[in-house]
Amino acid sequence: MDLRKLKTLIDLVSDSNVSELEITEAEGKVRIVKGGAAVVQGFAAAPQMVVPVPAVPAAPQPAHNAVPVAADAAAPAGHAVKSPMVGTFYRSSAPGAKPFVEIGDSIKAGDTICIIEAMKILNEIEADKSGTVTQILCENGQAVEYGQPLFIIE
Repeated sequence: MDLRKLKTLIDLVSDSNVSELEITEAEGKVRIVKGGAAVVQGFAAAPQMVVPVPAVPAAPQPAHNAVPVAADAAAPAGHAVKSPMVGTFYRSSAPGAKPFVEIGDSIKAGDTICIIEAMKILNEIEADKSGTVTQILCENGQAVEYGQPLFIIE
């Protein structure tokens, strides 16, 4: 792949809402990730190179069943289980599978309560306290931040 074509692809990703683009041709593969890097692999004419692509900030997406909270509202009563990492929140081990916990379930410290996918790795999140699940604060498939409350346990 020539450099003009590569630059055109980078410009297209940079100027669009696309966050990732991967193209495979006979000579090799190009993957461009907005906010990350473009990597050219396997092309005979081009060695592996990294080209930064400027990131475009995305607007935060509200949870489907999120309840608006007033700024002066008190934090939910009970113990908040917080996300130990940035990633994608999943309530079950597979699509269509039974969720690990439901509201009203009694759980023990160490029980798996959800999965957070980070960098294509599925991380089981365990309860850090025994009690009853009173609130589930995230939707399945929702992006979560480090320290974001996931569940309330009383």
